Amino acid sequence: MALIRHLVAGAETGDPARVGPVFDPATGQRQHDVVLGGAADVAAAVQAARAALPAWRETSLARRADVLFRLRHLLTERRDDLARIVTSEHGKVHADALGEIGRGLENVEYAAGLLEHLKGEHSEQVSRGVDVYSVRQPVGVVGCITPFNFPVMVPLWMVASAVACGNTVVLKPSEKDPSAPLFLARLFQEAGLPDGVLNVVHGAKDAVDALLDDPHVGAVSFVGSTPVARAIYARASASGKRVQALAGAKNHMVVLPDADVDAAADAAVSAAYGSAGERCMAVSVLVTVGDVGDRLVEAVARRLDALVVGPGTDPASEMGPLITREHRDKVASYVAGAAADGATVVVDGRERDLPGGGFFLAPSLVDHVRPGTPVYDDEIFGPVLAVVRAETFDEAVAIVNGSPFGNGAAVFTRDGGAARRFQREADAGMIGINVPIPVPVGAYSFGGWKDSLFGDTHIYGPESFHFYTRSKVVTSRWPDPAGSKVELAFPSNR
Repeated sequence: MALIRHLVAGAETGDPARVGPVFDPATGQRQHDVVLGGAADVAAAVQAARAALPAWRETSLARRADVLFRLRHLLTERRDDLARIVTSEHGKVHADALGEIGRGLENVEYAAGLLEHLKGEHSEQVSRGVDVYSVRQPVGVVGCITPFNFPVMVPLWMVASAVACGNTVVLKPSEKDPSAPLFLARLFQEAGLPDGVLNVVHGAKDAVDALLDDPHVGAVSFVGSTPVARAIYARASASGKRVQALAGAKNHMVVLPDADVDAAADAAVSAAYGSAGERCMAVSVLVTVGDVGDRLVEAVARRLDALVVGPGTDPASEMGPLITREHRDKVASYVAGAAADGATVVVDGRERDLPGGGFFLAPSLVDHVRPGTPVYDDEIFGPVLAVVRAETFDEAVAIVNGSPFGNGAAVFTRDGGAARRFQREADAGMIGINVPIPVPVGAYSFGGWKDSLFGDTHIYGPESFHFYTRSKVVTSRWPDPAGSKVELAFPSNR
């Protein structure tokens, strides 16, 4: 059984006496062990990052860009190998794993334009002989804490931007699927990133706490659930760190009566059940308006019967297993409790005959769900789609805005006026108009509102270059050949 270790200063490290299991979700079998780090491992990684920082921050922008261009080439060349690793430990089907890598590549490409993104501003002659200009400088050592559901994409969203800005990184990926982030770190090395610039430490809460408390870590990026994001933001910011903590979601898809029902049903099924619903941008609530409800629920249910659930390695599979047995059972419990809360279980994924051994759960569809019940309120993070009925557009928007989450929201309609109202009135950071998963392209940043984000900076794209740098303003005056004189008055810009 292979042992997955930390990567610190370019070398594999870690005490094999303290390990955790890494399962194949499609079989339920333990396939690897991963070393679980603690405070000492994090301290060693931070020290390696500190040692590498002076040279890396002085590395030319052209050289940093060259590393990212090389990384892009390597990721493109080895994307199938990387996707197979994702499938083996996460469980998502191969095509979905390839899509994850592709979205991560977008940020590598964006970050490679760092010469443009790191430009400052310059104002000449603001006062007699005085110029003012701004520059952006790296924060220093950055901690990146990434989730299990996107073991390639989210690290690329963070690390590519952080190193482009001249920072060094300690990456703490999920211990549930650690091989893909480690493979990624090796690709960074192969692309020319110096040892110590990117370090990987595996572990659980004690490793995270050590990263949050280390006084030499200047900024922390996190993606995960809302309770953990809130705690990380409070703990890290209390020690003076800059923090972006992207949290949970309950994304609503509103379907108006004039929408194309078949197109809306296709979109709802794709967005709700892709990656077994383990996406923070998955559609988990379908809000039907007016008389479209019965037709849409019937169309969605019809499509679920045809979905192929099976191992991600099988080309015929459209949806794979969930990440762990415990998570599968927790997701199933929401379906079990829905009827008692007054909802109608239209399709029960627990009743379907599925491959044995793995952590499989077929898609479920629950109609007539009410806010205030667990199947509506909680971020289930699995293949369960809740349907809420609304009579009017205004009621539908009120349902969306009444949620404590604000990651994404979508509307399906042929009415341009209604679409424009929705994009203006919906309280969410990302809006889709006839697009069910409105994850922005790499030139825009990703992030939600309300309990879906702690901190004020979104991830990847333009905002990442602001998060991973600090602005410095320089006011300069050089001796005038015509001479100078003593002036005791307070300096002004006149």
